[in-house]
Amino acid sequence: MFGVMNRFLSNATNRIDSKGRVSVPAMFRAVLTQRNVQELYCLQDLVFPAISVGGPDLLERYERQIAQADPFSPEANMMSLLVHGGGVYMRLDAEGRLAVTDFIRDFTGITTEVTFVGRSDHFQLWQPQAFHEAQVAAREGRARLPVRPA
Repeated sequence: MFGVMNRFLSNATNRIDSKGRVSVPAMFRAVLTQRNVQELYCLQDLVFPAISVGGPDLLERYERQIAQADPFSPEANMMSLLVHGGGVYMRLDAEGRLAVTDFIRDFTGITTEVTFVGRSDHFQLWQPQAFHEAQVAAREGRARLPVRPA
């Protein structure tokens, strides 16, 4: 299990600079450092218009799921297409910035700002308005669920 300071929590929006880079929030860089993540695995999210970013453990988690299926099955092939074909490795520069590439822009609609969203063991890159709308929809959906005793 992760320690409290070893999770990606909260969200923050940062502006993309003139060279197409965005500063990863210090709180997220601290988690990457604590987890000794040097190379980032970035994946087009399977549900949202967001890029999921984590360490090698994020890719390994998806690969374990794929390995449980028959390697020739449609399910394994579709997951591999998404996980491997929709993923890239990236690195932060020395100042903790990430290049906002076409891979990120084309999938998310990000233009001038990036909202970084903590997702416990990874974080995501969102177009700010899309994140706001998804969070409102999630809150409304959650409000419609039956209340369960704690």
